[in-house]
Amino acid sequence: MHREPLLEILRRYEAVYPDETRWVGRVRDLVEGNADCFERGCLPGHITASAWILSPDRGRILLTHHRKLQRWLQLGGHADGDPDTLGVALREAREESGMRRFGVICSSGGSPGARPPLPLDVDVHRIPARGDEPEHDHHDIRYLLVAGEDQRLAISEESTDLDWFEPDALGSLGADESLLRLERKARGLAGAECCWDAPKPSPTR
Repeated sequence: MHREPLLEILRRYEAVYPDETRWVGRVRDLVEGNADCFERGCLPGHITASAWILSPDRGRILLTHHRKLQRWLQLGGHADGDPDTLGVALREAREESGMRRFGVICSSGGSPGARPPLPLDVDVHRIPARGDEPEHDHHDIRYLLVAGEDQRLAISEESTDLDWFEPDALGSLGADESLLRLERKARGLAGAECCWDAPKPSPTR
């Protein structure tokens, strides 16, 4: 079943973060109850994936100023039918940053090995209605990436700005608890092993 790999990731994630049952349970219910959960037409919610990207020295965070939402956010987007959430996060990171090379840090702090790296965070957040698109939920699977050295940034059409920030700047940028939680978790994994043999990006859909 195309949904089983994500359900297995959620089971492993919940074992590492047992206090996050609320969010994991909501994502699990969506996945188990909707065969089209990876499609943006699945309402009132669907799977998305995003990337919390650290600079090569792991001291700064890459954020994009989202054109539609008018907020500084981590890079990410819709799965658009792709059940490989890490692949989606990498695809979105490449499309929205202009960079190509990323390492992946498993949120358990160990080596990714032969198993898919665990996400850094799982979150469900509300997206306001816009035009013909109704209000809906994004069930977001979030991965911790490290940018390779000597890469230039390129702003995508989905953004009005793109920049590196010190973690202390998040408060002044209006970061909500969801982003602050990502920063706290990433800080705790600052010295964790990074797998540079990252999967290739999924084809653009």
